[in-house]
Amino acid sequence: MNTGIVYASLAYLSWGLFPLYFRQVAAVPALEVVLHRTLWSLVFVLALLAVRRQWAWMREVLRQPRVLGAFALSALLLAANWLTYVWAVNNGHVVDASLGYFILPLVNVALGYVFLHERPRPGQWLAVAVAAAGVLWLTVLTGRLPWIALVLALSFGFYGLLRKVAVLGALEGLTLETILLAPATLAVLGAWAWQGQGALVQGDATTVGWLVLAGPVTAIPLLWFAAGARRIPLATMGILQYISPSLQLALGVWLLHESFESSRLTGFLLIWAALLVYTLEGWWVRRRAMPA
Repeated sequence: MNTGIVYASLAYLSWGLFPLYFRQVAAVPALEVVLHRTLWSLVFVLALLAVRRQWAWMREVLRQPRVLGAFALSALLLAANWLTYVWAVNNGHVVDASLGYFILPLVNVALGYVFLHERPRPGQWLAVAVAAAGVLWLTVLTGRLPWIALVLALSFGFYGLLRKVAVLGALEGLTLETILLAPATLAVLGAWAWQGQGALVQGDATTVGWLVLAGPVTAIPLLWFAAGARRIPLATMGILQYISPSLQLALGVWLLHESFESSRLTGFLLIWAALLVYTLEGWWVRRRAMPA
């Protein structure tokens, strides 16, 4: 099996189970959880680099302002995605979050078309149109855009695009992103600790332990994702990512008991129909391309 598919599948499986982890730190504000994710992810990746003695790339990167700028942007996109997702999970919006990742593969099609000059086939455009109809239905139903879903889909779509064309590998790229986020992270956590606030000061050992665990829990799937994104087409990443929202939706409805009205189901059915069209169209094209 293609190693890129293996890496991407592991990443999406891990993300699908994320609500179970974030429920353990539900008492901690979303911003503080994100700050800890950044801090302990940095500690984790620096430890990996130390074990591998893989430091030479840093000197080269510091001489390339354009690379630093690109990774500063990807770091901000990653932080925005983290903050939105943690807030959604801890405020009873796991189903809304899952919608964002159902939309993501179709966002990837559009981004591939605009920025990578990939040319979607008519069937793929049909899938994008049907999914857009689903988003429109949910917007009309609630009287507002499904902002959680759109923020998650767009932020991670652009993040995946930047990582696909990145000059650094998975480990080096995540290290640089967390280094760029570190000054603000340390400043805020330090200020809270100085004032006697935050989980590091007020939390019990169990809560602190869960927050420290955010390092490997966050970093390992991202390393798998980045490694997969560099090895397989963006459209293939889009197909594999169905694993994540499917698990999230199941957890939200059946384990966390979030509401899922029949009228809302119509919008989801349109998006699932779009994904079915997209998948079957890709399967048909690959089958026709096979030698007789």
